[in-house]
Amino acid sequence: MSAASEFSRIVELRQITGAPLHLVANADERAALARRFALVRLDRLEATVSLVAEGLVVAVAGRMAADWVQPCAISGEDLPQGGEEAISLRFVPERQHKPDEEIELSASELDEIEYAGTAFDLGEAVAQSLALAIDPFAAGPEAEQARQAAGIVGEGEAGAFAALAGLKLPKG
Repeated sequence: MSAASEFSRIVELRQITGAPLHLVANADERAALARRFALVRLDRLEATVSLVAEGLVVAVAGRMAADWVQPCAISGEDLPQGGEEAISLRFVPERQHKPDEEIELSASELDEIEYAGTAFDLGEAVAQSLALAIDPFAAGPEAEQARQAAGIVGEGEAGAFAALAGLKLPKG
């Protein structure tokens, strides 16, 4: 994970007690994350998680809550979004990989984040969870009007037969 994370919360392995942690992004962190994720603004980002250390592997479980405004993918209008998401992941010690080595991941490895040393960045993991929660194709109430103004047909209007109908040759 990047040392320059906008929402860095470093957790040392020896500090894990099992007590829930509550992380809240401040105004500067939210503004930086909004820029990173191309949002109009990020009004709230917080997470409450429990950490359970199993040797050098740390299981993280909890919830993230966020409110943001993003541009509509069609019209560009401000589109308020938000909600809560479950967080379930594991921090695992960094593995040595050979250059250009193909790596196959099992289903149990998909939510693993590698770390080096004796600490990991829990805040960056929450930021990445936020990134996954953002719908890059979110469309607002003005989207259909913007599509029509641009001459873009709706989903039900497109297709091979619609395209062929537009190719009719004049009789003559």
